[in-house]
Amino acid sequence: MTKQISRMKCILTSLLLALPLLLHAGDLYKWQDENGIWHFSDKPPRSGSQEFDFVQLPAEPRRMVSERKAGQKHEPEHWFFNHYHGPAELELRLHIAENIVSDPPLPARIILPPQVEQRAVRFSSANPARGFRYQLAYTMIPGEPLDRLPDDIDFFPPFPSGMEFPISQGFDGDTTHKDAANQYAVDIVMPIGTPVLAARSGIIMDTEDDFHGGAQTEKFLERANRVRMLHDDGSMTVYAHLQPNSVRIYPGARVPAGTWIANSGNTGFSNGPHLHFVVQANVGLALESLPFRFRQPGGTLTPERQGIITGVLSSP
Repeated sequence: MTKQISRMKCILTSLLLALPLLLHAGDLYKWQDENGIWHFSDKPPRSGSQEFDFVQLPAEPRRMVSERKAGQKHEPEHWFFNHYHGPAELELRLHIAENIVSDPPLPARIILPPQVEQRAVRFSSANPARGFRYQLAYTMIPGEPLDRLPDDIDFFPPFPSGMEFPISQGFDGDTTHKDAANQYAVDIVMPIGTPVLAARSGIIMDTEDDFHGGAQTEKFLERANRVRMLHDDGSMTVYAHLQPNSVRIYPGARVPAGTWIANSGNTGFSNGPHLHFVVQANVGLALESLPFRFRQPGGTLTPERQGIITGVLSSP
C-alpha cells in the first residue's frame, strides 16, 4: 500500500511539473486509455475513436527571442536564440554603462539566422582595477532588412475559388490600420472556419493558434492567432485573427501557393469574423507594410478601398 501511494505521488508530481509546459499551449486534452492510465497533453489522442475531455487554458504571447548570459564574471557574454524559422534583426544597446567595454561596440545590429543561438556581445571592464556595471537592452524584428523593397507584388486571394468576400478595410484604412506595419493591410470579411490558403509560396516563419476569443479591447491586442510566411524576395505575409487550433502547417515548412494553412476566425483585437492580410518587410529594425495586388479572373485588383474579391486558387 505504501509503495502504491508513493507511486501515485510520483505520477502526480510528474503531472504538476509538466503542466507549466502546457500552459502556453492554451488547450489541455485529457483521456484514459484501455489500461486505465490517464493522459494529459496539448494534442488530442491519435485514435479518432478515443473519447477525451478538452479544457481551455490561458495562453500568453510568446517571445520570439531568448537571451542567455554566459562567460566569466569578469567577462560576461550574452547569447541570443532566434525562435523564428526565418532571419531576424537584433539591435543591442546600453542603458547603463559604467567602466565597460563591449565587443562589438554598442549600439550594434546583427542578423540572427533562423532557429540559431549565437553570442551577440561580450563585456569587460575598461579599467581592470575597478568594477563595472551595465544594463543591456535589445529589440528584435522578424526578417532581414531589405536594401530595396519589392515594388511589383501580386498575390492570390487567400481563399479558394468559387468564393467571394468583401473587403471591409482596404489600403490606408483609418479604423485600425494606422501604423506603418499595417498601412497597406486589408480586412476580408469571411465566416469563421473558411479555409485560408497561402497567397504565395514561401517558408512558414511562425504560427500561433492557441488564443480564444476576440474583442476591440486592449486585452486582445496581442492575442490574434496568426501565420507569418517568408517569401523569396524577403517580404513576409501575415494572416491574422485565425480560428483557434486550426493551423495545418508547421513552422519551417516550405509551402506552395494554395496550401490550406488555417481557417479564418475572430480572435484578438477584432469586431467580427474576418481575415487580416498584410504584406510586410523589415526596412531596418522596423516593419513596414507594402502595397500589393490581388490576382483576379482576367486581371489584377489593387485593394485600395472596399469591394468584392474573388478566389482563384483551386479548392483544398
